[in-house]
Amino acid sequence: MKKSLVSLAFGGLGLGMTEFAMMGVLPDIAGDLHVTIPQAGHFISAYALGVCVGAPTLILLARNLPPKRTLLALMAMFTLFNILSALSPGYGTMLVMRFLAGLPHGAYFGVGAIVAGRLADEGKAAEAVSIMFAGLTVANVAGVPLGTYVGNLFSWRYTFLMVGAWGLVTLWFLRRWLPVVEAQPRSDVRSQFRFLKLPSSWVLMGVTMLGNSALFSWYSYIMPTMRSVAGFGADSEMLIMMVGGAGMVIGNLLGGRLSDRLTPQRTERLLLILLTVSLAGSFALTHVQAAALCLTLTGAALGLSLSAPMQVLVIRNADAGGQMLAAASCQVSFNLGNAIGAYCGGLPVAAGMDYTWPAAVGVGFSVAAYLLMLCFRAPYPADRYACGESSK
Repeated sequence: MKKSLVSLAFGGLGLGMTEFAMMGVLPDIAGDLHVTIPQAGHFISAYALGVCVGAPTLILLARNLPPKRTLLALMAMFTLFNILSALSPGYGTMLVMRFLAGLPHGAYFGVGAIVAGRLADEGKAAEAVSIMFAGLTVANVAGVPLGTYVGNLFSWRYTFLMVGAWGLVTLWFLRRWLPVVEAQPRSDVRSQFRFLKLPSSWVLMGVTMLGNSALFSWYSYIMPTMRSVAGFGADSEMLIMMVGGAGMVIGNLLGGRLSDRLTPQRTERLLLILLTVSLAGSFALTHVQAAALCLTLTGAALGLSLSAPMQVLVIRNADAGGQMLAAASCQVSFNLGNAIGAYCGGLPVAAGMDYTWPAAVGVGFSVAAYLLMLCFRAPYPADRYACGESSK
């Protein structure tokens, strides 16, 4: 495996840790900052909104710059704002820091995917991109449970300091291992936005947003749900996060393999149906500990499995001049779904209902995503562009 791709994966691991570690330490943050758990869920939404703003804005600003310089700048932002998150004295400051920490997230993956494809051996561009995204899945198996353990043992602030320290490590490896890559051919802003003229683009972004809203309306409150409904103790939190992380790794592989055997469009529809069933099961059966653990695995797996077929559909749906911003827009939709899901999932709890209800909110979102997916019509032949490649 090329060291240059490993350095990109290190960045993905850090981004995955800071995005998902919040779920494991949410009750601790709420208690320390003297806010309710639904209010602490706003920190998840703030990070996701930062991704939504930063992905298109930073990619447009950096579209003509050398990619290595851009990636170093994005990782420096990531490191700084995670350290400042750890030092936040109250709700308002933490909200701002989480928003700022989210700005480089989508842009890093957008630029990193292009760099990975250009560094890959001939015919292995998709594999190279998957190596970069492997860091995100490893974060959910190892980094996030470790962050949860550190946060519960010492303080949630140490969790974010640990993430900031990993950002410094990633900066060192990017500087040492990532070669200088030529900047993309100069392009104007108008050419980047051509894909938005297609109705199918808006359908895909809507499905992405609703599907991720379904996942995060439930998963954002997984720890308080497992404590108050399933009856798990604080000593089980690391196990629960590892189960969820393992589900995400399985789901990432599942979505890709199903997309190769079925069409991405059929795969997306099938997975949305299964996600609806899993979330409905969480609503009905979380009070049974064994069922709660199994449904944590399946819910996380099915939620993450939506990503691979959607990425393929988005790339095929964009022309060559707009693929980079199309990929960034997919990140925007994913994280807008995170923000909406985290916010809406907390509404029934804030209204006095128990923690089974966030899963019910997720059922509504997944059904809406499936119905919208039925409206998708591909504007181009399925093989117009290969995943991870552009037209020639």
